[in-house]
Amino acid sequence: MRRPPLGSPLHILLLVCSFALAGYAGVRLLSGDRLGIALWFVGAAVLHDLVLLPLYASADRALTGVLGAAGHRERTMYIRVPAVLSGLLLLVWFPLISGRTAQRYESSTGLPADGFLTRWLLITAVLFGGSALLLLLRLRGAAKRRPPTVR
Repeated sequence: MRRPPLGSPLHILLLVCSFALAGYAGVRLLSGDRLGIALWFVGAAVLHDLVLLPLYASADRALTGVLGAAGHRERTMYIRVPAVLSGLLLLVWFPLISGRTAQRYESSTGLPADGFLTRWLLITAVLFGGSALLLLLRLRGAAKRRPPTVR
């Protein structure tokens, strides 16, 4: 039986619902300060495409080159994953981590804004530590499965 070119009816229904939800969210979002929100979106796209993308692409290329030269290119994921997760957390929580919006946060929530930098650093340390531990466990398991060398 041939599949329709657009997918199943359930797939099409889910896509239509997703576009409807995104449209509703866009209308609600733009009902306030349209110019400020548009500038924010354009600025975020420009910042990502012209600054962040070349920065993390060159960092990844350097990491891959160093590990590839050492013969351990397959270990790059043990650095990439915690670095990406830590960077994503920094990107999302940067205003609070940097302390730029501490007063607004405290007045809006009634909670203290201190400690976000410490928590982010701890989460980053746990991510890299967990990745290092996982790498050590995998290397140890691989060493146990390897047959002994014959002299």
